[in-house]
Amino acid sequence: MGSPHDGARVSHSVSFLLGALLPTLLLFFLASDRVGEQLSSIASLANGSPHQQTTHANLSTNGSAAETEEDCFPGLVELLSKVAMDDRTVIITLVNEAWSAEGSLLDLFRGSFHDGEGIAHLLNHTLIVAVDPGAMARCVAVHPHCYFLEVTAAKVSSANRFMSKSFMELVWAKLSLQQRILQLGYNYLYTDVDIVWFRDPFRHISLYADMAISTDFFSGDPDDAVKNAPNTGFYYVKSTNRTVEMLRRWRAARSLPRPGGGGPTNDQGIFNEIKAGLVAGELQIRLVFLDTVFFDGFCRLHGEMDKVCTMHANCCIGLETKVHDLRNVVADWKNYSSLTPPEKTGAQLKWRYPAECHESIKTLLG
Repeated sequence: MGSPHDGARVSHSVSFLLGALLPTLLLFFLASDRVGEQLSSIASLANGSPHQQTTHANLSTNGSAAETEEDCFPGLVELLSKVAMDDRTVIITLVNEAWSAEGSLLDLFRGSFHDGEGIAHLLNHTLIVAVDPGAMARCVAVHPHCYFLEVTAAKVSSANRFMSKSFMELVWAKLSLQQRILQLGYNYLYTDVDIVWFRDPFRHISLYADMAISTDFFSGDPDDAVKNAPNTGFYYVKSTNRTVEMLRRWRAARSLPRPGGGGPTNDQGIFNEIKAGLVAGELQIRLVFLDTVFFDGFCRLHGEMDKVCTMHANCCIGLETKVHDLRNVVADWKNYSSLTPPEKTGAQLKWRYPAECHESIKTLLG
């Protein structure tokens, strides 16, 4: 019969072996793509308890960094677990007080899911990110899944015209949140709130893509990272180590010096600058551009009502302008969807021309 010291020696030996083995396992798991799964597996080996597995799965590969991130995004872990689909995908949109006001963009956005073809259930997997107290109050009144992301920029609650200072703070704040979501092992589909949904967009998002992004002007080749003009109002990102690093580089590129001090300063312009390097560089990001026939917008309006999944009020300046022309889109869709299948085939209905939005662009360009 062994002495108590024998048991202690065995325990210390096991601890030593685990300590030696875990770094190797960590390197192995980090070579794979699935962030959440790899960390959960490591936690299982080290701790053996379901509760501790969950805790460790929510940490990044750097413990202290993860604690800092959790401080920045309190309550996010618990909320994502409630909102996510079975494959750990979350739909995200972002609103301020003006966009979420009654009769404004948020109502049009949410209403379109109910008017669309069998997509109302997707609202259960949609996280609305509110950037001011007014937006949060309105969100809580109309939607079950709301997250408050405090953005301290002045006038953040107003309509925020494109490229204004407050607008810039909003678009960069959303990227920090999205990076954290990827680190936690969740995929996401980000959609601007000035997009109305009519059909399930996931049917047209490639399974092999690390990122699938909408375009203002589609070249015809979904893999063309040079000619396609990305629009960061609608994009899907899979949670992998590559995409976590992609988001980090995307955010960091904001502060890179540019010749003459010029160049883009918003997330879309900077992504357009770096997209080719993300694809061809060491990250080898699998980037797919989405066809405007299915992911339509005011920049290049198509007439295929039988194919469209989403409609974006892009190439449009001003909140009231967007609301006006999107209301027309929703009305046109309701007319189309009320028809019988034979009537839809013969009617050849078209969207109304977004006159106010196009006029706003002409005014901007002088």
